[in-house]
Amino acid sequence: MRAGDPAAHELLRHGRLDVQGRLVEASNATLFCAIEADGVQGQCVYKPVRGERPLWDFPDGTLAGREVASYLLSEAIGWGLIPPTLLRDGPFGPGMVQLWVDTEEDSQLVDIVVPDEVPDGWLAVLRAQDHHGDPVVLAHADHPQLQRLAVLDVVINNADRKGGHILHAPDGRVLGVDHGVSLNTDDKLRTVLWGWIGDPLPDEAVDRLSELRALLEGDLAAELAEHITPKEIQAVNVRIERLLETGIFPAPSGEWPAIPWPAF
Repeated sequence: MRAGDPAAHELLRHGRLDVQGRLVEASNATLFCAIEADGVQGQCVYKPVRGERPLWDFPDGTLAGREVASYLLSEAIGWGLIPPTLLRDGPFGPGMVQLWVDTEEDSQLVDIVVPDEVPDGWLAVLRAQDHHGDPVVLAHADHPQLQRLAVLDVVINNADRKGGHILHAPDGRVLGVDHGVSLNTDDKLRTVLWGWIGDPLPDEAVDRLSELRALLEGDLAAELAEHITPKEIQAVNVRIERLLETGIFPAPSGEWPAIPWPAF
């Protein structure tokens, strides 16, 4: 089942979860599941709230809700950049359930390469040295859907946009996953997608941000309030206003590490 399939949300909501294994590289309990309802089958990720690792800067037990709130904002802006995501009960209690998305082989959009192997048209983010002391470059594609994801990350204040959290699906769609440490009131934007710093926002992004700001004055705010606090919702508004006022992709604040570690 693909992320854009209209039946995906119903399957996630009502399907029977069968845990197949655990994604051991994840810092919080992240379970890979088969899901089935009325003969419709798929795969998903299930992150039970009880498996969330306590963090000093995010309230305990809130990461699953932040993933859902990020999805709601992605849908509201109209870009469909996050796979269908919702909260429901599961084998280990309430948690986030998100549709599993297969990725296209050999189609990375972010990479760390030696300087003379940066693909044509890619944007350099960081020049550094590897563990041998040799020069390397962190770079990403100048891809329109990736650029949309960079805008969304500013809106949700994503504190952990690693290269491995960006999926390039076989149908060409670019999707982001792992948004549990998002939507804080403090500026925590930490991402590998800094290639457009200072560039004007595309006209489409300005239009969509204006529409999102209007939606936050209505039912969208009530939906978000089920998952994040009123102050955090207001902070989303502030970030949208700042983007519209400046009209450009922001630079790192300097008050927080700009790039997550590890970057993948």
